Amino acid sequence: MFSITASAQNVPDTLEQRLKACTSCHGAQGRAGTDGYYPRIAGKPEGYLFNQLKNFRDGKRTFPMMTYMVANMSDDYLREIATYFSNQHPPYAAPQKPDMSPALLERGRVLVLHGDQDKKIPACVACHGQKLTGLAPFVPGIAGLPKDYLIAQLGAWQTGTRHAAAPDCMQLIANKLGPEDVAALSGWLAMQYVADGGVAAVFKGNPKGDYPLACGSIPGS
Repeated sequence: MFSITASAQNVPDTLEQRLKACTSCHGAQGRAGTDGYYPRIAGKPEGYLFNQLKNFRDGKRTFPMMTYMVANMSDDYLREIATYFSNQHPPYAAPQKPDMSPALLERGRVLVLHGDQDKKIPACVACHGQKLTGLAPFVPGIAGLPKDYLIAQLGAWQTGTRHAAAPDCMQLIANKLGPEDVAALSGWLAMQYVADGGVAAVFKGNPKGDYPLACGSIPGS
């Protein structure tokens, strides 16, 4: 007779096995699913992933499934999870091809690479790196993320349903973006090929002098 108890005992108690709850949405190794909404977490800097897990646990980010999963986890366990996914480097999916006008795509390119001085919006590359693959240990890559996910996160900052440690630099930036700006930069970023396998460069500068804004998620900035 089949024994449920015996079968359950044969499941290895490994971190990889426990994190199947994460990969069921974020894809194998955290490479992202095919629905264009759940983000890639594989290869993101450890400090960034740790901060986001804490933000979900502490209510600064709101997504019921994530909040439920991490609600009772300790900082040490969250860091262990962050370290695991930061060390995963599966291949990236092909870039998306959003149906956007050339003018809107050009607006996105300008915002990402140069910013908008009139609106006091810094270029995305000023924080996320010239190749947009992030700067370890705290700044994530944003090239190749799904357009719908990017729009949703910028909207969450604008509505106050997503927060980071004060001063919340991304909320300040997001609130300066109009609807067309959000669509433009999200569409342009989703179309970008991810350089160097998406591995974040290691930040070696002076946070206070090398970032355009003070950011609570980046110590010393």
